[in-house]
Amino acid sequence: MKAIAPRVTGLRPTPAGAPEEKAMPEQNLQSFKRLFTPVALRGRTLRNRIVFGAHTANMAEEGLPTERHVGYYAERAIGGAGMIVVEPMPVHQAAVLTRGNFRPSDDSVIPHFRKITEAIKGNGAVAIQQLYHVGQHADADNSFHAGWSPSGLPSYHDSDGSHRMTEAEIEETIDGFVQAARRCREAGFDGVEVWAAYHSMLDQFWTPWSNRRDDRWGGSLGNRTRMSREVMTRIRKLCGEDFIVGLAINDEPEVEVALGREALAEIIDLHDRDALMDYVTCGSGSYFDFYKIMPTFLYPEKLGADLASVLKSTVRHALVTAESHIRTPENAESVLSEGRADLVSIVRGQIADPHLANKAAAGRAEDIRGCLSCNQMCWGRRSRDYWISCVINPSAGREWEWGGDRFTPAERPGNVLVVGGGPAGLEAARVAAERGHRVVLAEASDRLGGQFRLAGLQPRRAQILDLIDWYQRQLARLQVDVRYGQYIEAEDIEREGADHVIVATGSLPPDGAFQRALPQYDAIPGGGRVLSAEAVMAREARPGKRILLLDDGGNWKGCGTAWRLAEDDHEVTLVTPDPLVGKELQRMAADAPLRRALARLGVRFVTESAIIRWDGGTAKIRSLLDGSEQEVEADALVFAATSMAADSLSVELEARGIVFTAIGDCTAARQAAYAIHDGRKVALGL
Repeated sequence: MKAIAPRVTGLRPTPAGAPEEKAMPEQNLQSFKRLFTPVALRGRTLRNRIVFGAHTANMAEEGLPTERHVGYYAERAIGGAGMIVVEPMPVHQAAVLTRGNFRPSDDSVIPHFRKITEAIKGNGAVAIQQLYHVGQHADADNSFHAGWSPSGLPSYHDSDGSHRMTEAEIEETIDGFVQAARRCREAGFDGVEVWAAYHSMLDQFWTPWSNRRDDRWGGSLGNRTRMSREVMTRIRKLCGEDFIVGLAINDEPEVEVALGREALAEIIDLHDRDALMDYVTCGSGSYFDFYKIMPTFLYPEKLGADLASVLKSTVRHALVTAESHIRTPENAESVLSEGRADLVSIVRGQIADPHLANKAAAGRAEDIRGCLSCNQMCWGRRSRDYWISCVINPSAGREWEWGGDRFTPAERPGNVLVVGGGPAGLEAARVAAERGHRVVLAEASDRLGGQFRLAGLQPRRAQILDLIDWYQRQLARLQVDVRYGQYIEAEDIEREGADHVIVATGSLPPDGAFQRALPQYDAIPGGGRVLSAEAVMAREARPGKRILLLDDGGNWKGCGTAWRLAEDDHEVTLVTPDPLVGKELQRMAADAPLRRALARLGVRFVTESAIIRWDGGTAKIRSLLDGSEQEVEADALVFAATSMAADSLSVELEARGIVFTAIGDCTAARQAAYAIHDGRKVALGL
C-alpha cells in the first residue's frame, strides 16, 4: 500500500454556534416561513416558534441544579430555540419521581435555578419551568412517601397503591404548585408550565375513571377541573400578570378510560375562557401506554399535532404547542403552515443537535444531525435513573465540560490518521477536522458506516443511514481525505508517520454460537452451520424459508433481523434465554411495540430457552425453566450475539511500539453510543 499522506486542506472550520450560524438568509426564512416568525407570549417575544420542551434530564445532585444543567440548557439557547421549558419541578414530596429530581418545597433551589435562567435568557430564549405531580403513579423508592391521588387507585408505575387525598391534602398540593411557581419567578423564570399530561395528578382529577369522588372535587366537570383552575388562578395572582402560565396535556385516543379529544377540548375551553393559561402543550401517550410518551421510530411522526389541531380551533386566548415526535424543522414547518399549532416542541431533535434552530435559519438544514428516535441514551438512561445523554451527540449532558458542538481549535494542528469508518472513526475524524487537524480516514470497505450500516437496513431504522450520509457531508465539507478499499496494516502506519493514529476497526460476529445460558459449550453441539445476523442483513447468506433465530442479546441485532426476515416472507421462530423478546429494548420504551410488530408478521416466540443441538435441519430447544425439550425443523439457524473486538491491528501496533489510540468496538463490542463517545473524546484530546 502507498504511504498515506494527509491532504493539507487549509480549511479552518468554524465552530458551531459562531455568529455566521445565527444569520437568517431571506431565502431560507421563506423555506421556513412560519417557523421563524416571532410570536408574542404574555409580553415576551419568542424569536421563533421552536420550543425545547420539558423532559426529565435527571441531572440534579442532592436535589440541586448543577453546572451540568446550566451547560445543557445554555447550549440549546445558544443554538437558537425560541423558548426552553426546563425539566419538571416536583411540587410536593409525594411528587418526587427520580433520583435527579429537584428538591420540592425548598427555597434553597432558587439561587441555583437563577444560574439556569441567566444562561437561557442571556442567550436569547424565553425560560419556563414545568411543575409536576404524578399523583397515583408515584415512586416510593425515590420519594419515601405514599402516592397521593383523587381516589386511591393503584400506580401504573409499579405495584404500589396510592392514598385517597383528604380536602386538606388537596389544598396542600395546590399550595405546593403555587409556591413552586413563586420560586421560579424569584429565580428569574419567565413563567411556568403546569403539568396535566400523561394521567398525572391534575389529569387524574379530570378523568372520571380515576376521579370517583363525590365531594366538590369530583363528579361534574366543574368539580373535576376545580383543582387545576385553582392552581392556575392562584399562580397568576401571586406571580403577577406578566408571568407566563402554560398547561401540558396529552393525546391518548386508543385507551378507553383516558380522556378523548372532545373531552379535552371541553376542559381546555373551560380554562381558556377565563384566560387561565397563555399556552397549552399537546403530547402523546400516558401511563396507560407509556411507550407513546417518547415514541421511537416504531411510531408515525408528528403524533401531537392531531390533538393540537383540535385545540387550535377551540381556544381563543392561548397559543397551542404541538409536541411528540416532531424531530425536524421540516416537520415543524408543516405543522405550523397547516394551521395545526402556533408553536412546536422539538425535544429529542435538539438533544441530538442543539443548534438545530440556527442551522435551519441559516439555510443549513442539511447540516442538522438528525435524531434517530431510538431512545437509547435519552429515555434509555433516564429509565435507569441516570442523567440523560444522546447516542449521536455524546456532548449532551457534558456541555459544561466538553463545550457542546462548539469545538475549540487545536493548539498544534497535526496530521491525524483514522483507521476505520464506523461510528467511532467517523466521529473522531469529524471532530479532529473541526478542530483544525488534517485528517485521513482509511476504510477497508467501499462505504462508510461499518456494522452500524447494517442496523440501518432493519425496518424503520433508515434514520441510521441518514446519519451516515450526514457524516459523509460533514467530512466532505471539512475536506477530510476519505480513502475507501484501504486495508491498513502495521507497516503502513509505521511508514506513514502521522502525528496521531486512531484505530477504530470495529468488531466482527463471533465464531461458533456461544450462548450465555450454556457457558459449558463454546458452540452449539451438532455441527450444523450457523449464520450470523450480520451476514443475513448484508445479504451475504441465503437462509431459506424457515428460519430459527437465536437472540442471545435481546436487542435490535436479533429483533431487527427477525423483523427484516419476517417482512421478507420468511417463517421465523425467535428463541431467547430471556423471559420476553427484546428485553434490552425495555429501557428504550421500544420492546412492546416491537413485539406487536413481530407478532403481526407471524413470528413465533420461544422464551427462556436455549438451543442444545443443531444439525443443520433440526434444532433441539430446551426450556431453562423445567428442562423440557422440543424439536424445530428449520432451513437455517441465524445467531444474533455480542460481537468480538476486531483488534488485530491494535495488537500489531503494540508489538511494534507504535503509539496509537484504540476506540469503539475494537476495544470491546458495545452499543453505537459508546463508539461515538469514544470518537469525540479522543478527538477533543488531540
